[in-house]
Amino acid sequence: MTDNIIEIAKEIIHPGQTRRLDLPVSRLPTQTMLSLPITIVNGVETGPRLWLSAAIHGDELNGVEIIRQVLAQIKSEKLRGTLLAVPIVNVFGFIEQSRYLPDRRDLNRSFPGSETGSLAARLANLFMREIVNRSTHGIDLHTAAINRVNLPQIRANLQDPETYRCAKAFGTRIIMHANTRDGSLRQAATKKGIPVLLYEAGESLRFDSNAIASGVQGILRVMNCLEMYELPENVTELEPIEVTKSKWIRASRGGIFHLRINLGEQVTKKQELGFITDVVGEYQVKVRASVSGIVISHSLNPLVNQGDAIIHWAVLE
Repeated sequence: MTDNIIEIAKEIIHPGQTRRLDLPVSRLPTQTMLSLPITIVNGVETGPRLWLSAAIHGDELNGVEIIRQVLAQIKSEKLRGTLLAVPIVNVFGFIEQSRYLPDRRDLNRSFPGSETGSLAARLANLFMREIVNRSTHGIDLHTAAINRVNLPQIRANLQDPETYRCAKAFGTRIIMHANTRDGSLRQAATKKGIPVLLYEAGESLRFDSNAIASGVQGILRVMNCLEMYELPENVTELEPIEVTKSKWIRASRGGIFHLRINLGEQVTKKQELGFITDVVGEYQVKVRASVSGIVISHSLNPLVNQGDAIIHWAVLE
């Protein structure tokens, strides 16, 4: 047995300990200090150090509940390695029920950040310094943007063997190869050689019980795959569908969109997916699939402008 000691923000967490820390971020104009909440579950033995993060976009709530439920199940005496859980990264947006920071910056376009930059850059820098730099693997939890809903899915670099192994273990119905975006947490961590999974499920400002259950079970599967924690009997392994391409359908004209397919439904080329009308029904434009695939996201708002993204599907080749 080897001692497993970790230091976060000058706090020492010894083997077998579970600690809750609050890392100061910034004061509000009222002088109230906002802090980054972190829970560290440190196993007795050394092993992988897995970070879990949610609410990088402050209105994406499913991941917050996923992390709460995971932490409720993990016992430090049974854990090999370390779990670093940050359920609310964008504490400012979370309080305001907003995707963004107070200056309207997107935190997930601000990594790796800097100590002297904008509020977003400073928060990104803090997360990189205290969490990412102490981790060997990461899982970042997201939902769809406002007025959209996502099928539970993993997006990751499936060309990297370790990332691919973890993505398969997570076990959502769809795992999709996706390139990193400039300024994203996944890009910044990947440049440090850390395998990262991005979990997408549900919609903003809502709890989705299926999305939450899928996320909890997926994290436990990954921890079992990494030999960090034994898989509970009620969680079974799943074989996902691997895809390399996705495609958005955009509205060909403005109007009212009537959706005629369901999230997760498999569609065929030229299948009718819905139609766009005007308010009195004088015209009707059918929306059809250009290729076969599985619906992984769609708009929840029936009011559309020309060019709006309305249906997203994983392309089945």
